[in-house]
Amino acid sequence: MLVGGSRQFFKVFQLRTIDLFCGAGGSSWGARLAGAEIVAGCDLSPVAGRVYSRNFPEARFFGSRLEEMDPHRLIDELGPIDLLLASPECTNHSPAKGAAPRCELSKETAFQVTRYAEAFEPRWMVIENVVSMRKWSRYREFVDSLEGLGYHTSEHILDSSHFGVPQTRRRLFILCDRKTPPPDSIPNGKKGKSASTIIEGNGKYPFTPLKTERRALATLERAERAMAELGKNEAFLLVYYGSDHAGGWQPLTRPLRTLTTLDRFALVKPTKKGHVMRMLQVPELKAAMGMPKRFRLDEGTRREHIKLIGNAVCPPVMRTVIRCIAGAMQSEQRKTNL
Repeated sequence: MLVGGSRQFFKVFQLRTIDLFCGAGGSSWGARLAGAEIVAGCDLSPVAGRVYSRNFPEARFFGSRLEEMDPHRLIDELGPIDLLLASPECTNHSPAKGAAPRCELSKETAFQVTRYAEAFEPRWMVIENVVSMRKWSRYREFVDSLEGLGYHTSEHILDSSHFGVPQTRRRLFILCDRKTPPPDSIPNGKKGKSASTIIEGNGKYPFTPLKTERRALATLERAERAMAELGKNEAFLLVYYGSDHAGGWQPLTRPLRTLTTLDRFALVKPTKKGHVMRMLQVPELKAAMGMPKRFRLDEGTRREHIKLIGNAVCPPVMRTVIRCIAGAMQSEQRKTNL
């Protein structure tokens, strides 16, 4: 695995990168940390475009549907691309959607990756999505379409908590290489940080009493289960929405559970006047994704920020993936020079 010197290596090989379905730019940030040159990002969301442009002023942003754009024209504008990143629409694959109807057209946006790969012919691609994408009826067809273009592929299920991120977030990463088989493993080894590390404790954010007439009974029941387990002198997190099989709460001593596009987590803490609570705030959620403070998220509403965060890729995970790619290329170059 290449750890030091990756920036110089990327500069030599000029890995010019485009990020499809880029969102706020979590994948691009991770790739840039590994030394990649971010050339362009594409996403349909206007607020994502504004956020992306603030964080990657050196890159072009395209805000049209990929289906409506001609990738050959993009080649004329951008020049050759060496690395393609893509996080196709995942909501209709995700179990977080519950029993709601699934949109097959949304799932099929994955095949835009094939279309753009055929046009750009990048040496490398990294495709990220929820793990349940593998249950999609056309998943094998999708991977076959990439291999039909001449790519070698390898699949990896990576948990962000194994890469120093204070969140348990399992995601599918498909690595594609036109020349040689991509790495068959992604080293990790960094212990996940606890949820307590993201909590802002200087009193900046206001709390409200836990027990009020308007508080939902289910919320109070979750809190009671937490206090029965931890005692009444420990702070904890309430968990809203999505499937939860652990009583609707979690201790602060573990990494945060998976962030979604909804306002999902509330901090509860004891005081002399009783327990109080507040929702986790955007800077805390950013930290839970492994996004640094300098990652700018100052465009749009709070709700839009939470959606962008919940849809993002954890930069430390993508950084490690790209470093592994760089390491494989470096080994290949050494063999060539022998």
